[in-house]
Formats: sequence, structure tokens, C-alpha cells
Amino acid sequence: MQEVRRSEERGVANHGWLDSRHTFSFGHYHDPRHTGFGPLLVINEDKVMPGQGFGTHGHRDMEIISYVLEGALEHKDSMGNGSVLRYGDVQRMTAGTGVRHSEFNHSDTERVHFLQIWIQPSAAGIAPGYEEKHFSPASKQGKLRLVASQDGRDGSVTIHQDAAIYATLLNEGDSATHVLDEERLAYVHVIRGTVSVNGTPLKGGDALKLSRETQVALTNAEAAEVLVFDLPQ
Repeated sequence: MQEVRRSEERGVANHGWLDSRHTFSFGHYHDPRHTGFGPLLVINEDKVMPGQGFGTHGHRDMEIISYVLEGALEHKDSMGNGSVLRYGDVQRMTAGTGVRHSEFNHSDTERVHFLQIWIQPSAAGIAPGYEEKHFSPASKQGKLRLVASQDGRDGSVTIHQDAAIYATLLNEGDSATHVLDEERLAYVHVIRGTVSVNGTPLKGGDALKLSRETQVALTNAEAAEVLVFDLPQ
């Protein structure tokens, strides 16, 4: 079964310093048809103006993944971590029993553009944790690169859920396929460009929910960057 989620149907939050698109219900945006997919609860596409950002705030019992697309994202948290993330960097923060953090645009002249992804962990009360890794464009070009998984395999960041996230860059003529167990869910989010997923044409910002399928086939791509989520039901 397939269900398309179009870019223009996403929730919108524009606060001047922040322009955000919400794939799932978040903050003041609520749509009972889009409250998550399996343990995947949030995909926010955030564009933050120079020198602006999210002040210190708290989270609990959530796996929070940041995927930077453009610019520099500065992170600080109550575990003592501080870093600046750029394109290709993937950050995982396990909120667990409780953590406080801030996220700011590190630049005074250029915006920062990133995806913030929330996945519900398989258990509550996990100890807070932090991890970040860099995935070069070459490692994603023309193939699905594992960037997050439950066991941290293949150099991916570790998330506390039976889920996997793959990233790929596909140019014209490229294709990629992910074999999917029929008992699993898949969510495909197109970051930019165009691509067909199991025959359904998608553009930047679009997504496709898949259930009772045996594969995720990415074809007919043009300058595409895509995330594929392999999820439990």
C-alpha cells in the first residue's frame, strides 16, 4: 500500500527568524491524518536566519536526529556537548530521562537549513546520549548509505529503536533499491530533486508511506537527495 504526502500539504510555521515545514503534527500544527508513521513522529524542515536559533529547552524519551543540508548548525546541551554541524553531518541525541539543549545558526550572514527528525525509542527512561558522524557525498552517491541504525552498524549513528535510516544522492541514470520485509513499514522523504519511488513520481519535500511492500525502488532520479526509513509497525 502507498500513500503520498505532498510537500505543499505540510504544516507551515513562519516566525520570521524560522521558516519550518512539518511533515507530521507538531506544535500549533495538528492534522489527525498525519501524527506519525510507526515510531517516526517528526520530520521538520527548518530554515533558520543568520544569528538566530532555538534557545535552551528540554526533551525526554525521544531519539532526535539532525541532518544538515546547508550552512552551519551550532549545538550545545546539558551533557556538556558542543559542536557545529555542516552538510553531511548527522547528529543523534538520545533525550532519555531528560536533556536540555540549544540549536543556533552559527553564521551571522548565511541561513542554516536542516531536517530535525524525532523517533520514539523502544523503551522509556534510557540514559541520555549524544553522537555525531559525517557522511561524505561520495558515500551516498548512487547508493543507499546507512546513516542511523539500532546497532550502529556500518559506521552509522546508533538509535534506540528497531529502525534504520538510509541517505542517497541520485543523479540522472542512477537508481537504488532497498529490500523491505513485508511486516515492516517504509517512509521515503525526498529532500530535493525528483525521483520515482515504486513508480510514484515525487519532488523535493514530497514523501511516500509504504506498507506491505517488499522493496523500495528509487528510479528516474534527477539531482535527488532522499532519505529512506525502514521502520517497525
